[in-house]
Amino acid sequence: MGRPYSRRHRVPRHPASLARQCAAAVWLTLALIAPAPCKGAAPVIHVVTAIVPPAVIEQRGSLTGFDVDLWNAIAAKLNVRTDFEIVNEPGSLIAAMRSGNVDVSMPQFVTWERDQEFDFSVPVGEAGQRVMVRDTGQETTVHPLMDLLRLLASRTTLQWLGIALLLILIPAHVVWFLERGSKGELIPSKRYFPGIFQAMFWAGTTLLTQAEQAPRQWFARVVAFLCMFIGIVFVAFYTAQLTTSLTVQQIRGEINGPDDLPGKRVGTLTGTISIDYLERHGARVQEYAKLDDMYRALESREVDAVFFATPVLLYYAAHDGRGRVKVVGPEVQRQDLAFVFPVDSPLRRKVDSALLEIRQDGTYDRLYTKWFGAEQAW
Repeated sequence: MGRPYSRRHRVPRHPASLARQCAAAVWLTLALIAPAPCKGAAPVIHVVTAIVPPAVIEQRGSLTGFDVDLWNAIAAKLNVRTDFEIVNEPGSLIAAMRSGNVDVSMPQFVTWERDQEFDFSVPVGEAGQRVMVRDTGQETTVHPLMDLLRLLASRTTLQWLGIALLLILIPAHVVWFLERGSKGELIPSKRYFPGIFQAMFWAGTTLLTQAEQAPRQWFARVVAFLCMFIGIVFVAFYTAQLTTSLTVQQIRGEINGPDDLPGKRVGTLTGTISIDYLERHGARVQEYAKLDDMYRALESREVDAVFFATPVLLYYAAHDGRGRVKVVGPEVQRQDLAFVFPVDSPLRRKVDSALLEIRQDGTYDRLYTKWFGAEQAW
């Protein structure tokens, strides 16, 4: 028997099937003509920062500054691209890290509280806090009435008044006890009141000038003589100290460092470690969201001084605030600065490795000298 006859039948194609085949052909064509993806594409790191000269400076739409140059050197070592997210308020950097939308924050002060919430890189620097005040130059504005009221309310004046009261009360009681009840004499009243007031008036005039009337009793006269002698010494010492205090105040000003901040109006940035120090030391804290607002408050006399990170204040005093403000007193509360990462971020170890390499090859020293000079310590 021969092979059975067979015939190929043409089955009509469904329109949907035709559409799928056309789509597949299009995708195949695109795949053939499209360039292959770059296998070495650099990953993007999202970095949050704020404009805080000299760490971060914005010039003509681009960022520069010590922190920016340092991070760019790290990014080059890691072969990554950087997407900078700028927040308007420096105090918002930690809040931005809490949002979970960024990979790293520009260097912040390392504190125990922050270390419980984030991871830090190896330190990239160290800085403290200093005080900045208005620079009056050679001109001193004199306000006689205000200066007098300030002097009368000063701690020194209150201390001397306390000593004077003691020097009046002791001889007044002695003289009242010995001279009371003598009609027409020093203490005509036998009663304690008003007799003691008459004796205090006599003791006060004797201390400051001389006795208007000598007591009758010999022991009371000895007391009067001692009062006049002590009065001479008292007035001489008080005058000398008062003159010295006024001279120093005119030369140095009222605020010359952190020790002079208690009771004063002091400006700083919201959400920074400066606030804790000021509150612990009794300053009247005024918080500002932006650096420009803080500087403006100082120059407009809204606050008596500002208290913030040393490099930031020094930079402003040497540039935009030159001739109008000055940094005074010693540096306090010195702490490490480091990049901030989410907990267990794999990026932290890579950044640490790059930082160590940057220190060893001299890049860190070159950047440091560029922004702070060879002798100015960060």
